[in-house]
Amino acid sequence: MIGRVEEQSVLNELAMSGESEFVVVYGRRRVGKTYLVRETFNNEFFFSYTGIANIKAHQQRSEFVKALKEHGWVSKDDGFDASKNWFNAFDALRDFISAASIKERILIFIDELPWMDNKKSDFVPALENFWNGWASGHKHIMLIICGSAASWITKKIFRNKGGLYNRTTRQISLKPFTLAECREYYESRGISMNTQDIIESYMIFGGIPYYLRLLERRYSLALNVDNICFSEDAPLRYEFERLMDTLFSTPGKHIEILEALFAKKQGLTREAISNSINFGNGGNLTRILLELEESGFIRKYKPFGTGKKDAIYHLVDFFTSFHLTFMRSTNSEKFWSSFIDNARHRAWSGYAFEQVCLAHINQIKKALGITGVHTDVSSWVSRGNGKGAQIDLVIDRNDRVINLCEMKFAVGQYEITSSYDLELRNKVEAFRSATKTKKALHLTMVTTYGVKPGKYASTAQAEVNMHDLIDG
Repeated sequence: MIGRVEEQSVLNELAMSGESEFVVVYGRRRVGKTYLVRETFNNEFFFSYTGIANIKAHQQRSEFVKALKEHGWVSKDDGFDASKNWFNAFDALRDFISAASIKERILIFIDELPWMDNKKSDFVPALENFWNGWASGHKHIMLIICGSAASWITKKIFRNKGGLYNRTTRQISLKPFTLAECREYYESRGISMNTQDIIESYMIFGGIPYYLRLLERRYSLALNVDNICFSEDAPLRYEFERLMDTLFSTPGKHIEILEALFAKKQGLTREAISNSINFGNGGNLTRILLELEESGFIRKYKPFGTGKKDAIYHLVDFFTSFHLTFMRSTNSEKFWSSFIDNARHRAWSGYAFEQVCLAHINQIKKALGITGVHTDVSSWVSRGNGKGAQIDLVIDRNDRVINLCEMKFAVGQYEITSSYDLELRNKVEAFRSATKTKKALHLTMVTTYGVKPGKYASTAQAEVNMHDLIDG
């Protein structure tokens, strides 16, 4: 298994804890939750079941009971209908465990749990009853649940106002691969990529293992992208629509918000989002924004020196951004291989590289030698008269230094010209003037191949390049 060392360690420790454990593994769809759990335990579960999307409640219960029977459950009461409701279904699971008379660790794995909770279903109360009323009192039981609908997990499990409140013993949020893990994965598959290709693949697929698995080593990255995203039978051609439909019951407004954030690369406030999509600024907007954030599509952050009401939302899912930029607007099957190195590609590369950098803050801190220093990470936008200055990455350090990071994509060393040098100096002074900070300001260039030596190269006090992003 590539990466996931910490997550596997946690799962193995919990399996040996000698206590009852209720573990939740959640994260973006396609990120590898099921693979992590099954590989960690060699697929050896006392009972496992995977929820089925878009089927009726009675069908879901029937499939659950069928799985119980396949694992060896036999009802002791001919008149007992385990599929009548979820309370009966979980009673059957309880009786199955009890009848086994096993004293060592019993692993129960229920995957895609949110799909099991149909509208007006008794699923959640029945799960509460199973865990609180019986399973939590048996130290040899470990229940592991997974779900891609992070918003459902958060609302119904983590923030549950009933019997499941504060009942989970461990929560594992599974993140996409880092650049280093992507490189390790490619090497394990015999896929040959140089550093720039690894960066570009991340700009497109964002470190999602399922997407990376589709790459074939016999093709270049460009041809792989054509085959995976643009060809007539491309496996990801309708991936965005599938994601929306499986994660959100009515995804219309979710999509509108993603489109609005895509159109405004610098991000939008909550009020601006409300105005952009012509949607009320109330509870429904709060719910949708939370669902998108917890599903890994957007991020919310507080710009430097501002309050909560000034929070900015950004689109951060790489594949969604790539889909909205290119896949939605082209029918060419060889689009990407014929698209390289033109103005539109360069414009996309610049923004996408910024997002790669923002996804690797820890690696940037390591390259700067400040891993052990407490930091606050944000961005900053000047709202003064005239053209406002903007700094997309501000690292505010406890050692009385602030790194103002400029992120630039280039196919070679990045040259700081006379005009850009003036722009950088004006940005730094605008930041100092607006924030009134007394800390030292270190202009930091984060580039692909580093800053080209020259008259203005010394403008930057520190540098980070794409090799630091991967090797860090």
